[in-house]
Amino acid sequence: MRPTLRLSWPSFWSTGAIVIAAAVLLPILAVVWIALFPRDNIWPHLIATTLPRYLWNTGVLMLSVGALAGVMGTGAAWLVARYRFPLAGVLEWALLLPLAIPAYVGAYALVDFLEFAGPVQTALREVTGWQTSRDYWFPPVRSMGAAVIVLAAALYPYVYLLARAAFREQSASAEEVATSLGAGAWARFRRIGLPLARPAIAAGVAIVMMETVNDFGTVDYFAVQTLTTGIFSVWLDGSNAGGAAQIACVVLAVVILLVALERASRARQQFFNLSARHRPVDRAVLTGWAGWAAMALCLLPFLVGFVLPTGVILGHALAKADRWLDPALYRAALNTVTVGGIAAVLTVLAGTFMVYGVRLSGRRLPRLLLPVTTIGYAAPGAVLGVGLLIPLAGLDHVIADAVEAATGRDIGLILTGSASALVIAYSVRFFAIAQGAADAAMGRVSPSLPMAARSLGRSGGAVLRDVYAPLIRGSLASALLLVFVDCVKELPATLLLRPFNFNTLATRVHDEASLENLGTAAPAAVLVIAVGLIAVLLLARANRETLAQPRPPA
Repeated sequence: MRPTLRLSWPSFWSTGAIVIAAAVLLPILAVVWIALFPRDNIWPHLIATTLPRYLWNTGVLMLSVGALAGVMGTGAAWLVARYRFPLAGVLEWALLLPLAIPAYVGAYALVDFLEFAGPVQTALREVTGWQTSRDYWFPPVRSMGAAVIVLAAALYPYVYLLARAAFREQSASAEEVATSLGAGAWARFRRIGLPLARPAIAAGVAIVMMETVNDFGTVDYFAVQTLTTGIFSVWLDGSNAGGAAQIACVVLAVVILLVALERASRARQQFFNLSARHRPVDRAVLTGWAGWAAMALCLLPFLVGFVLPTGVILGHALAKADRWLDPALYRAALNTVTVGGIAAVLTVLAGTFMVYGVRLSGRRLPRLLLPVTTIGYAAPGAVLGVGLLIPLAGLDHVIADAVEAATGRDIGLILTGSASALVIAYSVRFFAIAQGAADAAMGRVSPSLPMAARSLGRSGGAVLRDVYAPLIRGSLASALLLVFVDCVKELPATLLLRPFNFNTLATRVHDEASLENLGTAAPAAVLVIAVGLIAVLLLARANRETLAQPRPPA
């Protein structure tokens, strides 16, 4: 008797996980497809004209911002992790606050502070008696250099956060051996601290460079032509979606290269604490001029990245209090809360479903797709905008034509004509945050708990609801907040996908500041900063709890 071949059909959970992964990856695949098969191929024209300039500016900006942010973040992390000096305890957490300031807000504030009519040049003319700009030289405010400073000041906390954790995890034994051999502070940093922390620093610098590629508001305001501004220019000004997709593929290639380099760096640099008697390094006390110098070095990035932009924006917001009564501001705030809230809830639900589905099914394909879905977070918002708008517009027309043929009624564009496209873009862009939080939270749940529930006859859905949900709800709530905050600050995808006459807080800030109406933009910018501060405080609290966990006894 021949054995019968039995097909194993995918379960509901594995099928759902595959569908979610496909939805997340679809915009990336759509960009590649549109670039390979454009309606009007302008690739040769791009290569011969603007693409080299976009590539050069993007490369210079990435390397410059990465280097400056790396120096600022690593230096500050080393000082707060190894030394005690005036305000060290305050600065340790204050150095995270620039994460609350979107880079484009910092750009508007810096220009307002340093321009001809700003307080710096005005005070300079009053002191010296100069009358016009011809009487003295002042560095150009809207330039590549200014863009580098603004982006580095806004993004260095990524390096600082990872480097500080790496420095604190290092053992005191190596430091003591180096000191006994006569190595000074600089030698210990260069030969021990820096090599051991290099993987974490490389990861932070890679994140900074990816965020630099994604930026649009800062480089657009400073008139620096990058690959991201090229996407907007070719698509919106040149009305060529194929050309925009081709530039977007170049951006994707750059991002994938950065991710590959970062992972290769971590693979080559792995260090382990081999001793069970691991002791953290005791922080030395800096007194006199050394302590004040350390404080000044840590205070500088905090002042440039947080105090300056916050002070300028708050000054404009308070000087023109009537702008707070503008109904357009509250419409933008309502749109932001609605779209960001819906996107955050959908993203966390989808991320939790996918992680649980992969764990429950045990099938190979969902497991392979799970890490691939994180590419959405690395892909710039402008790339996702190109990959979503064109397919969604085509689907809109198909749905509208089908409904009109069946009912005789024209329903219009239900996806691209509403905020639905924004919700989808946000969900794809920040899916990695929700997925990572759910995966880490479920990994901390003892396998015996769901196994016991299943042995008692509970279904997969019941186990997720009754066992996992109560245990991971704190992590999911944090992920919900982080996704919402990122949705509030997202600018490139929002500019490309928002429907007509639809503003969020981020687009209102950009639109008004682009017209030099910083007083009108200030209230919306204050609200964006306030939302960002909530996320930073949550991050600082999580890090404080991690550092407060008891260490193994010496």
